[in-house]
Amino acid sequence: MTTTSLVANRVLRGRGSVCATSPQVIDGGQTPAHVADQIDIPLTNVYEALSYYYAHIDEMRELEAENEAAFTRVRDASLKPKGAVQ
Repeated sequence: MTTTSLVANRVLRGRGSVCATSPQVIDGGQTPAHVADQIDIPLTNVYEALSYYYAHIDEMRELEAENEAAFTRVRDASLKPKGAVQ
């Protein structure tokens, strides 16, 4: 795990993370106030996460790509039978 991803996951002081909150606002169309309310964190933490995300956009996109690739590998491995079913 990179330093950026460690910081990204801890920037909200253990309550949510950049990786958990930013996509809800950026890709999900939720307002920062809605996200803060849903995960019970101060609104300032959501803005802090968004600020961190945009200040480290290249690293965050790289982390998102790594996470997607890992998810795909696990999904593909778990859906393939090991042997032929007879």
